[in-house]
Amino acid sequence: MDIILVPGFWLDASSWDEVTPALEAAGHRPRPLTLPGKESAEASRAGISLQDHVDAVVRVLDGLPAKAVLVGHSGGGAIIHGVVDARPGKVERAIYVDSGPLGEGGVINDELPAEGDDVPLPPWESFDDADLVDLNDGLRQDFRGRAVPEPRGVAYGIQHLHDERRYNVPATVIACEFPSAMLREWIAAGHPFVAELAKVREVEFVDLPTGHWPQFTKPDQLAHTILAAVDRTGTP
Repeated sequence: MDIILVPGFWLDASSWDEVTPALEAAGHRPRPLTLPGKESAEASRAGISLQDHVDAVVRVLDGLPAKAVLVGHSGGGAIIHGVVDARPGKVERAIYVDSGPLGEGGVINDELPAEGDDVPLPPWESFDDADLVDLNDGLRQDFRGRAVPEPRGVAYGIQHLHDERRYNVPATVIACEFPSAMLREWIAAGHPFVAELAKVREVEFVDLPTGHWPQFTKPDQLAHTILAAVDRTGTP
């Protein structure tokens, strides 16, 4: 199975380095992506939109011979949902890592401070304590050293969706900082944060208690959680 791995904000393909070996060992083909404008800190991010990131993933998906699994971390969850909308017949399963689908008209996070076309990684004190669980000083130093500014147009861009067949694609939510029981409660209460997720017809929730970056804090557990979700698709 081809598994397309979409990083969250400030991260590139290398953020999946500790996750991909287990996927390969299980016989799958992980395809971690570096999205436009995130090639380096020096890359231009002018004019890069959320749709540009969705389109970049669609191009990779279109180049594959069969259906694929999409994995999106954090803001990457909104991106893979846009891909599910664009190519519902090409996605076997969408896996949201501490994230979820972003509905029509939504934005990922337009409250992050921007500097021109860039949204730099904020200081750690800007994050909630729940975000930073298990992210020790060494991991924080490594993260900040590898961080690339997010394009402002991605963080602030509006999601546009067109095909309700997206709700037929099975989804897995790997719940890290917010336990799945809380997500279920929000769905039952009609909370707008999970309104799009509530429309997906087949959703499984898996708890992986840690902070917002499990690919750094619990990479082995994350890899095996992804593998379990892929196995449940029933596709060789």
